[in-house]
Amino acid sequence: MKTDMPTPKTIKREWHLIDLQDQVLGRISGKIASLIMGKHKAYFAPHIDCGDYVIVTNAVGIKLTGKKAELKTYYSHSNYPSGFKTITFDKQLSKNPSQIITHAVKGMLPNNKLLKSRMKRLKIFVDGNHPYSDKLK
Repeated sequence: MKTDMPTPKTIKREWHLIDLQDQVLGRISGKIASLIMGKHKAYFAPHIDCGDYVIVTNAVGIKLTGKKAELKTYYSHSNYPSGFKTITFDKQLSKNPSQIITHAVKGMLPNNKLLKSRMKRLKIFVDGNHPYSDKLK
């Protein structure tokens, strides 16, 4: 008996729409990462990029449980002396809420050569409007 492996020609990519209004960040980003990797498909292979496109709307409505909204901080460094910066979750949510989703989903994907192409299939929108309505079924 022979096992069929997927090839880039045989992969069928679908579009998924996820509304983040009143969703918990960690739980929903795990589901988004699973859809981007393609783990829900019967022909999943970890070395082949067989995931789907994911459209995320209402990124402003994301929630955290407990006191994480007050305590969570995001760090960045510019690789220059004294280039270390921190920003809290509340400030990041008002400044750029799509960065919160990107950071959470990227942390749940495997760190390999497929990461960049997988992240390109994640489309995040702050409000409920998106230009991909013709792609959805």
